[in-house]
Amino acid sequence: MITGELKNRIDSLWTDFWTGGITNPLTVIEQITFLMYSRLLDMQERKDEQRASVTGKEVASRFGEADQNCRWGNWRHLGGSEMLPHVRDRVFPHFRRLAERSTGQGSQFAAFMKDAQLMIQKESLLVKAVNAVQDLPLERGEVQGDLYEYLLSKLTTAGINGQFRTPRHIIRMMVELMQPQPTDRICDPACGTAGFLIEAYEYLLREHSSAAGQYVEVVDGERQVTYSGDLLSEQRKHIDSDMFHAYDFDATMLRIATMNLVMHGVAQPDVHYQDTLSQGFEERHPKGSKNAFDLILANPPFKGTLDELDVAPDILRTVKTKKTELLFIGLILRMLKLGGRSATIVPDGVLFGASKAHMQLRQHLIDSNQLEAVISLPSGVFKPYAGVSTAIIIFAKGGKTENVFFYDVLSDGRTLDDKRTLIGDGNGDLADVQTKFLQWCEGKGDYSDRSAKAFEVPAKDIRAQGYDLSINRYKIVSNSIQVHANPNELLGKLRELELSIQSDLDDLQEMLG
Repeated sequence: MITGELKNRIDSLWTDFWTGGITNPLTVIEQITFLMYSRLLDMQERKDEQRASVTGKEVASRFGEADQNCRWGNWRHLGGSEMLPHVRDRVFPHFRRLAERSTGQGSQFAAFMKDAQLMIQKESLLVKAVNAVQDLPLERGEVQGDLYEYLLSKLTTAGINGQFRTPRHIIRMMVELMQPQPTDRICDPACGTAGFLIEAYEYLLREHSSAAGQYVEVVDGERQVTYSGDLLSEQRKHIDSDMFHAYDFDATMLRIATMNLVMHGVAQPDVHYQDTLSQGFEERHPKGSKNAFDLILANPPFKGTLDELDVAPDILRTVKTKKTELLFIGLILRMLKLGGRSATIVPDGVLFGASKAHMQLRQHLIDSNQLEAVISLPSGVFKPYAGVSTAIIIFAKGGKTENVFFYDVLSDGRTLDDKRTLIGDGNGDLADVQTKFLQWCEGKGDYSDRSAKAFEVPAKDIRAQGYDLSINRYKIVSNSIQVHANPNELLGKLRELELSIQSDLDDLQEMLG
């Protein structure tokens, strides 16, 4: 958890960028990411140099003899008139050279730096930004992730260029429903800023860290439990290099996603610039395109369309369509291992759309796989950016569906207007969703009452309804009988009230003379 003082530093830096003429929140975060990356490179280089001096073993340097002036510590003290051309003409080209020869730890992020550009044009802004990044406690691993997450939270309030993230509390609920394990391979095929993967990692820290990896501190007067990342040593290599896999076709988002994972403590996340629906995906990523993952968490793009000629043929065999929200479900089924599971956000149209492709996909989910749950979300969850109604579908690859768990979320703990203000403790129905779903998975509880928020529907009933998955198709709404007073009695009371008012008016008139 970061303190109020550290938040104030970030807020001040954000204001500096705004007044310096850089107002797109993605650009601001990207430029700060570049500066953080430059400082982290130098920090890691110093650690390797110290290790080499102790062990006597040489390590590969990130900076050649001619590039020593590209190290953060060697240029951050320059004045603005010297710093701006040096960073633009020497440091950023060094990033690109690293990308060309990138191998080993951090190579994925280095690869995304090949088209990095310094967008800061004002000398004074660059000096302020460099000083601000120097003051950030990047050497404290337990703070890095929270710091970067707070920086990313600026995206949710800015909403420029249609860029916004899945609300963090929705992500957290989805991860806790899926309960990732330290041996899982986890993927997000449309990762954005990698929020799902970060939350999965945080869940692992909470649930699987040893006692030695936890310590208590007091922050702003509140007791906080902090997790240092001390997962079981035999799982650490897998977690650092093969647990988290992310794909996106927005290079800016990939840079931010990679830095986000690294700052949270994942040493070598597998992040790729890739359109996962395209025909070439399987050839370029044979180990990640088919039967590869235990868990997929996603909020794929809605309402997009693609040319069928650009879509991988085996996805089209599952669902023949141009709609991205349907194609992504087919993609996820292809990427999952047999028995692998997914929690995916979909627009409501996926649940009840009447086209052949919609019905084909729902039939495939129920008859050839195990559809576990349909969790209906309020229509204001993505405000102020979109008011579309959405749902979370949970399914496993293979088998056959027997029963489906439905939950009608009426409140996610926020108001459903553009302000999205917290209501009470901010939990709404979300904690109950988790409790009820996990009980249902264990075969506990009675979920036969379809007038309740949570209920179960046999697959045969869904087939009888043409594979319609909209919750309103199965939920029973009880219509209570309203008892009204006799109209003649109401009329009499109105007349009495009118006479009383008239009497009061007459008295007032008499007083006024």
